[in-house]
Amino acid sequence: MSTASTHVLDAARGLPAAGLAVTLVSTGSAPERHAVTDADGRISWGEVTPGRHVLAFATGDWFGEQDRETFFGQVVLDVVLGPDHTHVALLLSPFAYTTYRGS
Repeated sequence: MSTASTHVLDAARGLPAAGLAVTLVSTGSAPERHAVTDADGRISWGEVTPGRHVLAFATGDWFGEQDRETFFGQVVLDVVLGPDHTHVALLLSPFAYTTYRGS
């Protein structure tokens, strides 16, 4: 088993993206997991099976709750989680995003 975490930053405001719903789906047999980013924009998924997973960020709902326009209804990342700890970072703005594997 390995562990995984996620961190989302609102790059337009320079703040953590608190309260953003995220779903983690394994392409294997593990059940779907749902979580919401904390006040620092983070989620710790705990133990995960290494391999291919999909992270779906509910960005449209999140921006909508703030009465902010966005181009993205959701951001979906298809990632391969490694045998150790994998950290997935998302820098988000209403009309662009970037992501990377963090440490």
